[in-house]
Amino acid sequence: MTLALWITAVLLTLVYIMAGGIKVVRSKAQLQPMMPWVEDFTEPQVTLIGALGLLGALGVILPLATGIAPVFTPIAAIGLVLLQIGAIRVHVRRGERSSLGVNVFLLALAAAVAILGFLA
Repeated sequence: MTLALWITAVLLTLVYIMAGGIKVVRSKAQLQPMMPWVEDFTEPQVTLIGALGLLGALGVILPLATGIAPVFTPIAAIGLVLLQIGAIRVHVRRGERSSLGVNVFLLALAAAVAILGFLA
């Protein structure tokens, strides 16, 4: 079970570092072509969404890697589950059904980290 936790946590962390990082460092205008949903949000909101993803990624991997307060790994994963629920709601509202597969996958991955983290 520990190996499964590590694999899912690392994968989740890598995805959120990339996805969150791009939202933090790029402007809304730069994100628009690949993420049309940003038009529904202000620039600070898009940056906040990216920052929450980055913090969630760090919250998933750092406690696990350091052994310091490992209970924060599943708690951070729950935060990422909530972030994905919000993303799914936005995509459904906008009729962007093609984005839902990735969102559901990330939600399932974050839920798996949460469950495995609490069981470990």
